[in-house]
Amino acid sequence: MNWSTHAVVAALISFMASPVWAADLLVEAESFTDHGGWKLDTQFISEMGSPYLLAHGLGQACQDAKTEVTFPAPGKYRVFVRTKDWVAQWDAQGAPGKFQLAIDGEPLEETFGTQSADWFWHDGGIVDIDKTKVTLSLKDLTGFDGRCDAIYFTNDLNAKPPTSGSQLAKWRKNKLGITEDIKVEGPYDLVVIGGGYSGMGAAISAARMGCKVALIQDRPVLGGNGSSEVRVWAMGLIRRGKYPRIGEIIDEFADSAKKSPGTYEEFGDDQKEAIVQAEPNIDLFLNHHANQLEMKDGQISSVTAFDTRTSQVREFKGTLFCDATGHGSIGALAGALYDQTDKGRMGMSNMWRWDEADHETTFPETPWALDLSMKDFPYPRDHHGQWFWESGFDKDPIQGAEAIRDWNLRAVYGAFNAMKNREGASKHKNAELTWLAYIGGPRESRRLIGDVILTQDDIVDKREFPDGCVPSTWSIDLHYPKKEFADKFPDNPFISIAVHDRRVDRGYGYPVPYRCFYSKNIPNLFMAGRCISVSHEALGTVRVMKTCGMMGEVVGKAASICKIHDCSPRDVYEDHWSEMDELLKLPGQARRETVTSQIEMPKVLPPASSYGPPSGLNPTEMAGIVVDDIQAEKSGTWTEGTGLKGYVGYGYLYAGEKGAKVRFPVKVEKGGKYEVRLAYQPHENRSEDVHVTVAGKQAKDAQTIDMRKKPPIEEGFISLGVFPFEAGETAYVEVEGSGKGNAHADAVQLLPVDAK
Repeated sequence: MNWSTHAVVAALISFMASPVWAADLLVEAESFTDHGGWKLDTQFISEMGSPYLLAHGLGQACQDAKTEVTFPAPGKYRVFVRTKDWVAQWDAQGAPGKFQLAIDGEPLEETFGTQSADWFWHDGGIVDIDKTKVTLSLKDLTGFDGRCDAIYFTNDLNAKPPTSGSQLAKWRKNKLGITEDIKVEGPYDLVVIGGGYSGMGAAISAARMGCKVALIQDRPVLGGNGSSEVRVWAMGLIRRGKYPRIGEIIDEFADSAKKSPGTYEEFGDDQKEAIVQAEPNIDLFLNHHANQLEMKDGQISSVTAFDTRTSQVREFKGTLFCDATGHGSIGALAGALYDQTDKGRMGMSNMWRWDEADHETTFPETPWALDLSMKDFPYPRDHHGQWFWESGFDKDPIQGAEAIRDWNLRAVYGAFNAMKNREGASKHKNAELTWLAYIGGPRESRRLIGDVILTQDDIVDKREFPDGCVPSTWSIDLHYPKKEFADKFPDNPFISIAVHDRRVDRGYGYPVPYRCFYSKNIPNLFMAGRCISVSHEALGTVRVMKTCGMMGEVVGKAASICKIHDCSPRDVYEDHWSEMDELLKLPGQARRETVTSQIEMPKVLPPASSYGPPSGLNPTEMAGIVVDDIQAEKSGTWTEGTGLKGYVGYGYLYAGEKGAKVRFPVKVEKGGKYEVRLAYQPHENRSEDVHVTVAGKQAKDAQTIDMRKKPPIEEGFISLGVFPFEAGETAYVEVEGSGKGNAHADAVQLLPVDAK
């Protein structure tokens, strides 16, 4: 046989062994036109490469996700589904994420979500496609977080798609035909990546100061941890300190949740979006994940993001960029200097709630969840699994994020299983699991380094920086595993305890310097939120949402100065701080069309105070003379609190130490008789014999109060009696702890009986 005969035979063999033509079809799960009851999960794109659909049904099978697809031709195809058995990494039995793929309503024999601890292409066998248009359906079988990333059909029956990494990403783009289809957006004065409180604050502030802004958010809603998806209520006090107008923008959209987690309605997702959409200078891009950028001359020139529903790629060109991702993701891509705490780092929460149905309910057994009894977790008070359902303390907060979230899910399902199917069953016959956050609430990952790295000592010692501008009022609040619940799962505890350093100036606020809000080595990069330039300890106070939002407000104003002077964020501090000082004094509603336009002031100005508006009852609107605890003199160890609502002013004080005292000085302008009242918040841990003294030139009294009981007078007051006071004298009311439970001190009120 000559060479040409060999070639003909080889070609014939190849022709007989392979399809005459190659035909295939890649369907991304996120592109399904009807997600049914499945959720679009975009949290772990940097880890596993793609968004995916999650069957988050809380133990009840989700409604099918469906879409119509067009095949290149009828024929035999091998089908692959990219998925995983999400509990297999812990050798847990039961495969809770089982689901089927149906073609025109007919499920394949293979059940997916039953193999591999890692994402992989699960072979579904060979199918006969007898027409070009068919309907695909994802049929959830459990309601316990099955997941589907993509579906691939190929008539090359021996083919296998790439498994992971850059090879998979390139292959996917090629199959989807989007390699060259990049839409260019901009140029913008400021591109903000991250749509939580910090990103919203930056975008709105910059837009109102005349900048053209792109706001990129990878979720369908704004708010981040303060959205209905995560439901962490907004903490941190606003509008106080040297620049009491900072925070007025945040006040426009901050949630009104009464508990954490609150209700869906309390977080006002629609209101947040409406406020952003109302700004003509903002282009909002929801459902866009930023994962690439371009550098030029050491600066960021553009950021590339893709639509998490359609995979459409957009390139955002800009002059300035703000990393408000919480993870410092854009800074890391740009090569910005950053730090990350390896040991003792705070974790991620997935909060939950249960309710009482009007009938008995059932909950499936969960042998794959954490093996818990009722003593292994704190009972969910008020039907809430709160912030302390937290894990992943020393796990990788970025590449290990999906495993952290999934461990949290296993913990909650194991706890509810104990309530419904184990020793808690008789008490919880009507209990039903009604909400569990599948979007994690992370607290700490990368911290980008700026010209100043703020430390705990700076805050406690009240070190003054000339550019101090954002008041931080939260205590230095660091989370650690709670030992009594950690022994059973020492590798990854799931219940935390908060350790507070309360030496933060809560009333006036500690002013965080502006130099923490821009990168030390990337000249056009701002940052706002959890990824600013602070130490691990200092993060404990600046990380709460209203404080993060105020950082964004400052960044937005600085961006407008950069635009005016064609300068860097650093130059704002070094060369233009007097101009920045003036902008920081403007009300949040002040605006200009462009950076060179006249600033228009709002017709109605909210009152400004260095202590800002009270978060509780306003003492200036109450009758008589009111002295809040913020004006009181303390001795001993007192803790500031805001958790028990109905307090006066900015919070209250409590102490369990014997002999700890709070003295309220009362200046009496007009002499006469006054009824003296004391405000406190009752609680089961309060003392039943708190010592209270009234003292003046004529007024003398000492008594004990049982602070476990609700105060009998409206607004949380109890009467201490009627006493005479002279004009101009300063009397006092003193509260002293007995050491038998907590003494509580909130406010003192004097009401005239016959004032002269």
